[in-house]
Amino acid sequence: DVQLQASGGGLVQAGDSLRLSCVASGLTFDDYSMAWFRQAPGKEREFVSAFRWSGGTTRYADSVKGRFTISRDIAKNTLYLQMNSLKPEDTAVYYCGLTRIVWSEIANHKQYNVWGQGTQVTVSS
Repeated sequence: DVQLQASGGGLVQAGDSLRLSCVASGLTFDDYSMAWFRQAPGKEREFVSAFRWSGGTTRYADSVKGRFTISRDIAKNTLYLQMNSLKPEDTAVYYCGLTRIVWSEIANHKQYNVWGQGTQVTVSS
C-alpha cells in the first residue's frame, strides 16, 4: 500500500540551510500531488509547498517564497524541499503528504489521507 518516509531535519542556526526528503512507495505518481506541511507545538498543521506530479506545477506559502524550493526525482520516487535562509519561525515538525484532490484545494491539510511520519526542524536565533 501507499507509504511515505520523511527525513533530513535537524538543528541549525538562523541563516543556515537544510534539505528534506520524502520517499514514496506503492505509487506510480500519475495524477497525484504531493506537498510539505509543518506543525509547531500547539498550532494547526500549516501548508508549506506542493508539487503536482503530472506537469510539475508548484505552489508555495507566502512565508517561504524565495527561500524554499520544492523538487522531485521521478526515478527515485522522492520529493525534496530545499530550505535556505532558515528562520526561527520555521521551527516545526515537517510532514510530507499525498492527495488526489483538485489543485485549487492543495493547501488544505484536512483533505490529505496519506502522511509521512514527520521530521523535526529546529532553527536557533
